[in-house]
Amino acid sequence: MISKPKIKFIRSLEMKKFRNESACFLAEGNKLVADILPSFDCECLIAKSSWLATQGDIHAKELIVAEENDIEKASLLKTPQDVIAIFRQPEYQLDKKNLKEDLSLVLDGIQDPGNLGTIIRLADWFGIKTIICSPDTADVYNPKTVQATMGAIAHVRVFYTPLVDFLKEMQDIPIYGTFLDGKNIYREQLSATGLIVMGNEGKGISPSVKKGISHKLYIPNYPPDTVSTESLNVAVATAVTCAEFRRKQTYQT
Repeated sequence: MISKPKIKFIRSLEMKKFRNESACFLAEGNKLVADILPSFDCECLIAKSSWLATQGDIHAKELIVAEENDIEKASLLKTPQDVIAIFRQPEYQLDKKNLKEDLSLVLDGIQDPGNLGTIIRLADWFGIKTIICSPDTADVYNPKTVQATMGAIAHVRVFYTPLVDFLKEMQDIPIYGTFLDGKNIYREQLSATGLIVMGNEGKGISPSVKKGISHKLYIPNYPPDTVSTESLNVAVATAVTCAEFRRKQTYQT
Protein backbone atom coordinates (compact mmCIF):
# COMPACT_ATOMS: atom_id res chain seq x y z
CA MET A 1 0.00 0.00 0.00
CA ILE A 2 1.31 3.42 -0.97
CA SER A 3 0.24 6.26 1.32
CA LYS A 4 -1.57 9.28 -0.10
CA PRO A 5 1.29 11.66 0.89
CA LYS A 6 3.76 9.37 -0.90
CA ILE A 7 1.61 9.34 -4.04
CA LYS A 8 1.32 13.12 -3.87
CA PHE A 9 5.10 13.48 -3.58
CA ILE A 10 5.76 11.10 -6.47
CA ARG A 11 3.38 12.97 -8.75
CA SER A 12 4.85 16.32 -7.68
CA LEU A 13 8.17 15.28 -9.23
CA GLU A 14 6.64 15.93 -12.63
CA MET A 15 7.24 19.62 -11.87
CA LYS A 16 10.73 21.14 -11.89
CA LYS A 17 9.98 23.27 -8.81
CA PHE A 18 9.45 20.21 -6.63
CA ARG A 19 12.35 18.30 -8.19
CA ASN A 20 14.62 21.20 -7.26
CA GLU A 21 13.23 21.52 -3.75
CA SER A 22 13.63 17.83 -3.00
CA ALA A 23 16.77 17.28 -5.11
CA CYS A 24 15.10 14.09 -6.34
CA PHE A 25 13.94 12.67 -9.65
CA LEU A 26 11.56 9.96 -10.75
CA ALA A 27 12.19 6.88 -12.88
CA GLU A 28 9.62 4.32 -13.98
CA GLY A 29 9.79 1.05 -15.83
CA ASN A 30 11.27 -2.38 -15.27
CA LYS A 31 14.41 -2.03 -17.38
CA LEU A 32 15.05 1.68 -16.76
CA VAL A 33 14.98 1.38 -12.99
CA ALA A 34 17.08 -1.81 -13.03
CA ASP A 35 19.67 -0.15 -15.27
CA ILE A 36 20.14 3.02 -13.22
CA LEU A 37 19.64 1.59 -9.72
CA PRO A 38 23.37 0.86 -9.24
CA SER A 39 24.36 4.42 -10.24
CA PHE A 40 22.17 6.67 -8.07
CA ASP A 41 21.13 6.81 -4.43
CA CYS A 42 17.59 5.46 -4.25
CA GLU A 43 15.33 7.20 -1.75
CA CYS A 44 12.31 5.00 -2.35
CA LEU A 45 11.54 2.02 -4.55
CA ILE A 46 7.96 0.85 -5.11
CA ALA A 47 7.49 -2.40 -6.98
CA LYS A 48 5.41 -5.48 -7.47
CA SER A 49 6.66 -8.58 -5.69
CA SER A 50 7.06 -10.30 -9.07
CA TRP A 51 9.58 -7.63 -10.19
CA LEU A 52 11.45 -7.72 -6.90
CA ALA A 53 11.83 -11.48 -7.26
CA THR A 54 13.84 -10.99 -10.46
CA GLN A 55 16.35 -8.62 -8.81
CA GLY A 56 19.30 -9.20 -6.53
CA ASP A 57 20.04 -7.05 -3.51
CA ILE A 58 18.28 -3.70 -3.80
CA HIS A 59 19.82 -0.71 -2.05
CA ALA A 60 17.02 1.72 -1.27
CA LYS A 61 16.28 3.74 1.84
CA GLU A 62 12.64 2.74 1.59
CA LEU A 63 11.23 -0.34 -0.15
CA ILE A 64 7.49 -0.71 -0.70
CA VAL A 65 5.86 -3.82 -2.11
CA ALA A 66 2.80 -2.66 -4.02
CA GLU A 67 -0.08 -4.04 -6.03
CA GLU A 68 -0.82 -3.00 -9.61
CA ASN A 69 -3.60 -0.59 -8.66
CA ASP A 70 -1.32 1.20 -6.19
CA ILE A 71 1.34 1.72 -8.86
CA GLU A 72 -1.30 2.99 -11.29
CA LYS A 73 -2.33 5.68 -8.78
CA ALA A 74 1.24 6.97 -8.45
CA SER A 75 2.54 6.51 -11.98
CA LEU A 76 2.95 9.30 -14.52
CA LEU A 77 2.92 6.82 -17.41
CA LYS A 78 -0.13 6.05 -19.54
CA THR A 79 0.78 2.38 -19.24
CA PRO A 80 2.45 1.85 -15.85
CA GLN A 81 4.93 -0.98 -15.45
CA ASP A 82 5.99 -2.88 -12.33
CA VAL A 83 8.29 -0.44 -10.56
CA ILE A 84 8.64 3.23 -9.64
CA ALA A 85 11.79 4.68 -8.07
CA ILE A 86 12.70 8.00 -6.51
CA PHE A 87 16.39 8.82 -6.85
CA ARG A 88 18.57 11.52 -5.35
CA GLN A 89 19.96 13.93 -7.95
CA PRO A 90 23.75 13.46 -8.13
CA GLU A 91 26.15 16.32 -7.50
CA TYR A 92 28.74 16.53 -10.29
CA GLN A 93 31.67 18.92 -10.62
CA LEU A 94 32.45 20.28 -14.08
CA ASP A 95 36.15 19.80 -14.76
CA LYS A 96 36.99 22.12 -17.66
CA LYS A 97 40.55 20.80 -17.85
CA ASN A 98 39.34 17.26 -18.57
CA LEU A 99 36.91 18.62 -21.17
CA LYS A 100 39.87 19.78 -23.22
CA GLU A 101 41.08 16.19 -23.47
CA ASP A 102 37.84 14.66 -24.68
CA LEU A 103 34.90 15.16 -27.06
CA SER A 104 31.80 16.68 -25.45
CA LEU A 105 28.40 17.99 -26.50
CA VAL A 106 27.04 21.49 -25.87
CA LEU A 107 23.29 22.06 -26.13
CA ASP A 108 21.95 25.56 -26.79
CA GLY A 109 18.28 25.91 -25.89
CA ILE A 110 16.99 22.39 -26.54
CA GLN A 111 13.34 22.62 -25.50
CA ASP A 112 11.86 19.17 -25.88
CA PRO A 113 12.58 16.72 -23.02
CA GLY A 114 12.31 13.82 -25.46
CA ASN A 115 15.00 15.34 -27.69
CA LEU A 116 17.26 15.89 -24.69
CA GLY A 117 16.79 12.33 -23.49
CA THR A 118 17.50 10.96 -26.96
CA ILE A 119 20.66 13.08 -27.22
CA ILE A 120 21.85 11.75 -23.86
CA ARG A 121 21.27 8.24 -25.15
CA LEU A 122 23.20 9.05 -28.33
CA ALA A 123 26.06 10.53 -26.34
CA ASP A 124 26.33 7.32 -24.34
CA TRP A 125 26.34 5.25 -27.54
CA PHE A 126 29.16 7.29 -29.05
CA GLY A 127 31.27 7.38 -25.89
CA ILE A 128 30.60 11.02 -25.02
CA LYS A 129 30.51 11.33 -21.25
CA THR A 130 29.76 15.04 -20.76
CA ILE A 131 27.00 17.33 -22.00
CA ILE A 132 26.96 21.06 -21.18
CA CYS A 133 23.57 22.76 -21.50
CA SER A 134 22.41 26.35 -21.60
CA PRO A 135 20.19 27.26 -18.61
CA ASP A 136 17.11 27.34 -20.89
CA THR A 137 17.63 23.77 -22.10
CA ALA A 138 15.05 21.21 -20.90
CA ASP A 139 15.65 19.72 -17.46
CA VAL A 140 17.63 16.49 -17.46
CA TYR A 141 15.52 15.23 -14.54
CA ASN A 142 12.18 15.82 -16.21
CA PRO A 143 10.49 12.38 -16.12
CA LYS A 144 10.08 12.49 -19.91
CA THR A 145 13.80 13.15 -20.32
CA VAL A 146 14.75 10.37 -17.92
CA GLN A 147 12.44 7.97 -19.76
CA ALA A 148 13.90 8.90 -23.16
CA THR A 149 17.49 8.28 -22.02
CA MET A 150 16.68 4.55 -21.69
CA GLY A 151 19.19 4.33 -18.83
CA ALA A 152 21.96 6.41 -20.43
CA ILE A 153 21.43 9.06 -17.75
CA ALA A 154 23.55 6.80 -15.53
CA HIS A 155 26.56 7.11 -17.85
CA VAL A 156 26.50 10.72 -19.09
CA ARG A 157 27.03 13.75 -16.88
CA VAL A 158 24.87 16.77 -17.70
CA PHE A 159 25.71 20.31 -16.59
CA TYR A 160 23.95 23.67 -16.95
CA THR A 161 25.88 26.91 -17.38
CA PRO A 162 25.69 30.17 -19.40
CA LEU A 163 27.24 29.15 -22.70
CA VAL A 164 28.73 32.46 -23.87
CA ASP A 165 31.12 32.71 -20.92
CA PHE A 166 31.76 28.99 -20.97
CA LEU A 167 32.83 28.98 -24.62
CA LYS A 168 35.13 31.97 -24.02
CA GLU A 169 37.02 29.84 -21.52
CA MET A 170 37.33 26.99 -24.03
CA GLN A 171 38.77 28.86 -27.01
CA ASP A 172 42.01 26.83 -26.98
CA ILE A 173 40.18 23.73 -28.26
CA PRO A 174 38.09 23.20 -31.42
CA ILE A 175 34.46 24.25 -31.02
CA TYR A 176 32.17 22.90 -33.73
CA GLY A 177 28.63 23.90 -34.61
CA THR A 178 26.14 22.92 -37.32
CA PHE A 179 24.89 25.63 -39.70
CA LEU A 180 23.28 25.81 -43.12
CA ASP A 181 26.26 27.85 -44.34
CA GLY A 182 28.89 25.59 -42.77
CA LYS A 183 31.43 23.35 -44.47
CA ASN A 184 30.49 19.85 -45.58
CA ILE A 185 31.02 17.65 -42.50
CA TYR A 186 32.05 14.68 -44.68
CA ARG A 187 34.96 16.61 -46.21
CA GLU A 188 36.32 18.25 -43.06
CA GLN A 189 39.07 17.09 -40.76
CA LEU A 190 37.43 16.50 -37.39
CA SER A 191 39.28 16.50 -34.10
CA ALA A 192 39.09 13.67 -31.57
CA THR A 193 38.74 16.31 -28.85
CA GLY A 194 36.70 19.47 -28.57
CA LEU A 195 33.10 20.61 -28.26
CA ILE A 196 30.14 19.98 -30.57
CA VAL A 197 27.39 22.61 -30.23
CA MET A 198 23.83 21.72 -31.21
CA GLY A 199 21.10 24.37 -31.32
CA ASN A 200 17.44 24.91 -30.56
CA GLU A 201 14.84 22.87 -32.47
CA GLY A 202 13.42 25.88 -34.34
CA LYS A 203 16.03 28.63 -34.16
CA GLY A 204 19.27 26.68 -34.23
CA ILE A 205 22.35 28.02 -32.47
CA SER A 206 21.77 31.47 -30.99
CA PRO A 207 23.76 34.45 -32.37
CA SER A 208 25.58 35.01 -29.07
CA VAL A 209 26.72 31.39 -28.88
CA LYS A 210 27.60 31.34 -32.57
CA LYS A 211 30.36 33.89 -31.90
CA GLY A 212 32.22 31.32 -29.80
CA ILE A 213 32.25 28.63 -32.49
CA SER A 214 35.49 28.14 -34.41
CA HIS A 215 34.40 25.49 -36.93
CA LYS A 216 31.07 25.69 -38.79
CA LEU A 217 29.81 22.39 -40.19
CA TYR A 218 26.95 21.46 -42.50
CA ILE A 219 25.20 18.12 -42.98
CA PRO A 220 24.36 17.99 -46.71
CA ASN A 221 21.23 16.34 -48.04
CA TYR A 222 21.38 13.74 -50.81
CA PRO A 223 21.51 14.09 -53.74
CA PRO A 224 23.12 17.53 -53.53
CA ASP A 225 21.27 20.56 -54.85
CA THR A 226 17.84 18.92 -54.66
CA VAL A 227 14.78 20.20 -52.85
CA SER A 228 14.29 18.43 -49.51
CA THR A 229 13.12 19.15 -45.98
CA GLU A 230 14.54 22.38 -44.58
CA SER A 231 16.42 20.78 -41.67
CA LEU A 232 16.89 17.69 -39.55
CA ASN A 233 15.45 17.08 -36.11
CA VAL A 234 18.13 18.11 -33.59
CA ALA A 235 18.47 14.60 -32.17
CA VAL A 236 18.88 13.16 -35.68
CA ALA A 237 21.43 15.86 -36.55
CA THR A 238 23.31 15.05 -33.35
CA ALA A 239 23.39 11.37 -34.29
CA VAL A 240 24.78 12.10 -37.77
CA THR A 241 27.36 14.52 -36.40
CA CYS A 242 28.59 12.26 -33.60
CA ALA A 243 28.73 9.28 -35.95
CA GLU A 244 30.92 11.19 -38.42
CA PHE A 245 33.29 12.35 -35.66
CA ARG A 246 33.69 8.80 -34.39
CA ARG A 247 33.99 7.32 -37.90
CA LYS A 248 36.89 9.59 -38.76
CA GLN A 249 38.52 9.03 -35.41
CA THR A 250 38.25 5.25 -35.81
CA TYR A 251 38.98 4.71 -39.49
CA GLN A 252 41.02 7.71 -40.61
CA THR A 253 43.72 7.97 -37.95
